[in-house]
Amino acid sequence: MSGLRYVYAVCRPFDAALQSQLTGVAGDPPRMLRHHGLVAVVSHVPEADFTEESLKAHLEDLDWLAATARAHQQVIDALTAVTTPLPLRLATVFRDDSGVRVMMEERERDFLRTLERLDGRVEWGVKVYVEGGGRSEAQEPPGKPASGRDYLLRRRMRTRASEDLWQRAEEFAGRLHETLSDRADDTRLHAPQNPQLSGAAGRNVLNAAYLVRRDLSEEFVELVDRTKDDAPGIRVELTGPWAAYSFAGENGGENAGENAGENDGEGS
Repeated sequence: MSGLRYVYAVCRPFDAALQSQLTGVAGDPPRMLRHHGLVAVVSHVPEADFTEESLKAHLEDLDWLAATARAHQQVIDALTAVTTPLPLRLATVFRDDSGVRVMMEERERDFLRTLERLDGRVEWGVKVYVEGGGRSEAQEPPGKPASGRDYLLRRRMRTRASEDLWQRAEEFAGRLHETLSDRADDTRLHAPQNPQLSGAAGRNVLNAAYLVRRDLSEEFVELVDRTKDDAPGIRVELTGPWAAYSFAGENGGENAGENAGENDGEGS
């Protein structure tokens, strides 16, 4: 089949079969491209959609971008179920199999080092949100303020309640992060999410990723679940297990993926 080679991830050789109906970007099933002690997971994509000029246009097309990202993630999720993948960035493409092998050859040491560190581990995400501003309307004195002084008093009470909730949320998030960090091999603290961009209700006070051994993941999930009712007005969200995106950057792993993507113009 003609077309460019789209690379999803690099991993070690594995024997488990991927889902029989699994398709990747542009509907093409992924396949394994071996080189020494590594495997690149690739599929064919139309050259017309992945030239540098075409990609610039497509990245402005939210529908195309969303469909491509879903197909990319679908392959990564399937790999995560059977092995430890090192994901490359979206739209990493090369002219042919030879270009993919050259990339693996150049980055072999970094890839192997990172895969060794991530082997048998997955990423879990934990977010903590403040759901309200503090005192609820039901807790406030009934009726309208009787005077300007009464209005200022109520406003002060709301402010104090909000400040108390924020302090409790930050303390709760700190304790939770410390507890979960003890169960993880590594952690990453990401910037709090902007609610206008994420669409999530409440204010985000913890946005963390945890690298956890697969055989300890059930215990990790149970630990998070036990904390969810510990703090009224505070919401805990758990996501995963994911490929270890947040932890792939050390020792050159992430840079290898970025550099591979930068070669798109030469490889295509």
